[in-house]
Amino acid sequence: MSALLSPLRLRSVRTRNRAWVSPMCQYSSRDGHPTDWHLAHLGSFARGGAGLVMAEATAVAPEGRISPADAGLWSDAQVDGYRRITTFVAAQGAVPAIQLAHAGRKASTHVPWEGRGPVPAEAGGWPTVAPSEQAYADWPVPRALTLDEIGQVVGAFGHAAHRAHEAGFVVAEVHAAHGYLLHEFLSPLSNHRSDAYGGSLENRARLLLETVAAVRAAWPADRPVLVRLSATDWVEGGWTLEQTVAVSRWLAGLGVDLVDVSSGGLDPRQQVPAGPGFQVPFARAVRDEAGVPTAAVGLITEPQQAEEIVASGAADAVMLGRVMLRDPHWPLRAADALGAEVRWPPQYLRARW
Repeated sequence: MSALLSPLRLRSVRTRNRAWVSPMCQYSSRDGHPTDWHLAHLGSFARGGAGLVMAEATAVAPEGRISPADAGLWSDAQVDGYRRITTFVAAQGAVPAIQLAHAGRKASTHVPWEGRGPVPAEAGGWPTVAPSEQAYADWPVPRALTLDEIGQVVGAFGHAAHRAHEAGFVVAEVHAAHGYLLHEFLSPLSNHRSDAYGGSLENRARLLLETVAAVRAAWPADRPVLVRLSATDWVEGGWTLEQTVAVSRWLAGLGVDLVDVSSGGLDPRQQVPAGPGFQVPFARAVRDEAGVPTAAVGLITEPQQAEEIVASGAADAVMLGRVMLRDPHWPLRAADALGAEVRWPPQYLRARW
């Protein structure tokens, strides 16, 4: 029996295996609405055997989009567009999941293949917000959120979670990594507040904990809530693994079922020693020290590599990104490499042997 291809149960949800699709921005939405691209993109992974297919970072407010072409769930009008996607993903045997996000000071940027950096106001850009008036690199200085606005952010995540459930998603993930708003509050490099949301670790984590509580309250009790964290900023004086472990314990106490452990993204000074599986030790540390299930991410590309991560107890699942773009049927190929039996789409059985 392959550990990677064995089922995983979180609350009432059972994924058929532990090879999961990481959320990957497609910059192909229209006013936050998904398009045919998303159906083909996410549907291909479900057809290809993934256990869980997570839709890209989906903004809970228009100003929380990374780019003008980002996905969104800030309006009830956006719900129907996702239903046909979740219906198809589930029909192929995968669990449809969604990542809810707010980009904070890293919002209002160009679609990658059209340019880099912030979109100017005359081209459709918008002012950004953050915990403090601290810019990312040489980008425009964001406006610090007021206490009332912080409450609105929490509410926006809760409302988006409710819409995600209505749209047919079964797992919800809160995005608190990669230098976006919730991560900006966590890190002392970007959070210079002196009120209840700044200073101590407890204060810097307050917005994340309030947001997770709102999502958990809006989400069905029998369905899982995940959180993605950056385990380190890779910058001296920034967010650390030790703080990640501490916050993960608090998240587990709020009913978070799994922590999706990544790293970096907050500060352009980061020095990331990227290499195969370079973030896996972070997932193991959170799993062992915080006592919460984890998913490992980052340059996991080979079936035996992924098998070892799960079999060794480093993580409970692996999140696959670019390798799935290159080969949406990676889980089917992994099953063959690991000598495991998996279900193939009947339409594709003629290609199995």
